[in-house]
Amino acid sequence: MQSPRLDTAPKILILGAGPAGLACAMELSRKGIHSTIVERDEQIGGLAKTLTIREGDQTFLTDIGPHRFFSKNKYLYDFIEDLLHEEWRKVPRLTRQFIDGKFFDYPVNVKQVVKNLGLWKSARIGIDYFMARVAYGLFRKPMRTFEDYVVANFGRTLAEFSMINYTEKIWGIPVADIHPDWAKQRISGLNLWSVFKNAIGLGKKKGKGSPKSLVDEFYYPQFGTGRIYEEIGKHLRAEGSTIETGAEPIAVRHDGVRITEVDVRTKDGVQTVRPERVVESVPITRFLELLDPPPPEPVRAAAKALKWRAQVYLFLTLDKDSVTKDNWIYFPSKDIPFGRTSEMKNFSADMCPPGKTSLFVEFFAFETDPIWSMTKEQVLDLVLPYFESWGFFTRKDVRNCYLLKRPNVYPVYDASYAERLGVVKEWLDRLENLIYVGRPGRFKYTNQDHSLEMGIVASRMVLEGRKYDMEPIGSENEYFEKGVIYEKRL
Repeated sequence: MQSPRLDTAPKILILGAGPAGLACAMELSRKGIHSTIVERDEQIGGLAKTLTIREGDQTFLTDIGPHRFFSKNKYLYDFIEDLLHEEWRKVPRLTRQFIDGKFFDYPVNVKQVVKNLGLWKSARIGIDYFMARVAYGLFRKPMRTFEDYVVANFGRTLAEFSMINYTEKIWGIPVADIHPDWAKQRISGLNLWSVFKNAIGLGKKKGKGSPKSLVDEFYYPQFGTGRIYEEIGKHLRAEGSTIETGAEPIAVRHDGVRITEVDVRTKDGVQTVRPERVVESVPITRFLELLDPPPPEPVRAAAKALKWRAQVYLFLTLDKDSVTKDNWIYFPSKDIPFGRTSEMKNFSADMCPPGKTSLFVEFFAFETDPIWSMTKEQVLDLVLPYFESWGFFTRKDVRNCYLLKRPNVYPVYDASYAERLGVVKEWLDRLENLIYVGRPGRFKYTNQDHSLEMGIVASRMVLEGRKYDMEPIGSENEYFEKGVIYEKRL
């Protein structure tokens, strides 16, 4: 059944039905304002959607990679609890790194490192950290790259053991070419000393609603993180907003001050929409290509130089009760082709049939890499020898496998990205009825909670007719897995 034709003169046009766009529409709906939402995929939720895999009478659910929820913003907890009620559950967090055939807690567990690595290498870690603090602290060596940042905060030995190699695996470029913003955004406030204090109990605070020094639990929906967005979509449609799936913008016309028209390709053909405001969360580089007239050449050149990292995913359904107890596992070694796995059953038992489990395997890639062109059988043959040699599972345990590919997943924080992005944003900010949000829309590696917060802030910009600075969202000056685990409201 086809959805209704688009409103050709909506108050709000939202491009992209990911967390940010849907949160914006939800907040506006609560104030009686309807939105028109355009989404290229058939399913809403962006990278936070939950996929349903049916194999006969068995149903497996999987997110697109691990999605856990923790935040310092209590409004977000209440926002989701109002949608999901009893489906919104607290889950214990177990995340480890698998290095040289051994499991290491993530973040680093000092006692475990000493046990697994031995006294000499552990002492080397301590010595290197001391030397790094002298160089970067006492002598104020500048931190110009990600490499500088992690060496300054962990010492060379520990940085190379688990951070430098995994980071290069994610981005596909040397850490010496990665901007320190990546570290400041993801691990700011975390260093060897803070990890040590946490290990001996000095970094923990007790009490209801108190910040967890390193998050050891998180909230998660009973049937996958996509349930948040399914419920938002249900509410929006019931209240009169339009969500057009299988549709995408193909041209955005403007007069240099305002966006005047947007051509949208739908299942019914191309329709021209003349919105009062546009909230866009499609990749910022793609959005600039849609603009008519095009931005000036320096802006186009800056956007063209921004790079994205893609992902390839292999989802395995298994005739096995369990692989590990981890929510997700990191594989830092460059000798291992994949970077992370998630076992969805360990997020919620309802993600798999009884007695079965599944594994979601992630590869970081550029679209020119060989993995991008492989078939699912080739990718399965690539990963199986690793899992079999580690005793995780065998080929006989594999019921089926499914291959997915996503472009524009990770904005690459190379050494020059900030300058280039600044040029693009400065020009886009001249369009007074445009708000750009979310990870793709702002070229910023945000978590789910940050994207939701951006959407909520965008709604307030619409309601109040003023601009807010979104840059601080997701840029807190501390480790990104610190947060507050609020108790449910009674």
